[in-house]
Amino acid sequence: MRLFHTSDWHLGQSLHGQERDFEHACFLDWLLGQLRLRQPDALLIAGDIFDTVNPPVKAQERLYDFIVQAHEQLPKLDIVMIAGNHDSGSRIELPAPLMRRLRTHALGRVHWLDEGRLDAERLLVPLTNARGKVCAWCLALPFLRPAEVTGPRLGDDYLQGIAQVHQQLTAAALDKRRKDQALVAISHAHMAGGSISEDSERSLIIGNAEALPARLFDPAIAYVALGHLHKPQKVNRETRIRYSGAPIPLSFAEINYPHQVLEIELDGAELVSVEPRLVPRAVALQRMGPAPLAELLDQLAELPQVDLLEDPNRQPWLEVRVRLDEPQPDLRQRIEAALEGKAVRLVRIAAEYAGRQRRDEEPQEFVELAQLTPQDLFSRAWEQAYGGPVDEQTLNDFALLLQDVHLQEQQP
Repeated sequence: MRLFHTSDWHLGQSLHGQERDFEHACFLDWLLGQLRLRQPDALLIAGDIFDTVNPPVKAQERLYDFIVQAHEQLPKLDIVMIAGNHDSGSRIELPAPLMRRLRTHALGRVHWLDEGRLDAERLLVPLTNARGKVCAWCLALPFLRPAEVTGPRLGDDYLQGIAQVHQQLTAAALDKRRKDQALVAISHAHMAGGSISEDSERSLIIGNAEALPARLFDPAIAYVALGHLHKPQKVNRETRIRYSGAPIPLSFAEINYPHQVLEIELDGAELVSVEPRLVPRAVALQRMGPAPLAELLDQLAELPQVDLLEDPNRQPWLEVRVRLDEPQPDLRQRIEAALEGKAVRLVRIAAEYAGRQRRDEEPQEFVELAQLTPQDLFSRAWEQAYGGPVDEQTLNDFALLLQDVHLQEQQP
């Protein structure tokens, strides 16, 4: 059996105010070509399908057009997609009855039955081969929010609630599968030891409590398709537990990330191989600096001129990082003038001010509001108001309030 594993599409994402629809369209066209070429039996999309809980209409059209086209060219392809922390679980599940006609299973939330029993049946998806034989069972684990795994019947320990979900779902899968059928899990979570992208990955829950141990995944599970971390990587060097990574760079911190879809081969219940299929980058991200302004202006002058025969949608996104001794009121005008007629699209200017620092201080970087998380803003406001860093308990209380706000945003 052959599977494709992808995640973190973030359809509808913008880069400092510039939409990425062209890049997403190029990726989805490429993915359709790979599906046609490699003929997998199933496609696993491990969350953060959209960038926000209320994605633009164009982003939703991209997803559903892709599913229809994938089904038309591979009518026996099974698609399993789960909600990530950027997604609304309710929105992901809303068209589920229609998508099942396209062999697509959309799972956004977990449900509980009597006495704290997980409704495991809805989270177990049969995966069939080209002959229609069930060769594997997919354990679908959408991003688990505190409100879904804690409460009067479940207890107040978030990590324990997650462990209950894993234990009950794994037990149900082991009961259901037959000899030579593989177990495959798809999950959106931050696993302990994972390498994160600070600029574009939203913190999941509270402090260090969000990182989950790999032992949650039973050894009987042949492969774990993870989403959330944008850099492709193994968890604890285990071949069977992997992040596929994002298909496009979602911030300038991800310029050097490889972008890929993973192809998984199973033989009966055993994992045979995991091979990357590299995603071509439709638009380059280019970062210049940090350097003094005069040096940067010389570098910008050497950039290539616009080629009128080239597609403007493919011009690189540019971030300029300039080191200043004092504020320059005309900084943007001077940089934009240097870029006149150049084959790049300026999306960000970052200034580092070092000239007025005391000798024992490190240079301070100017940070745009969009770079700061709600926790960052809260911590800065607290320090300004009270003259010292915020304590861990207060941060945890703030994080719980923030989760309540996110849940309210997701109500249809």
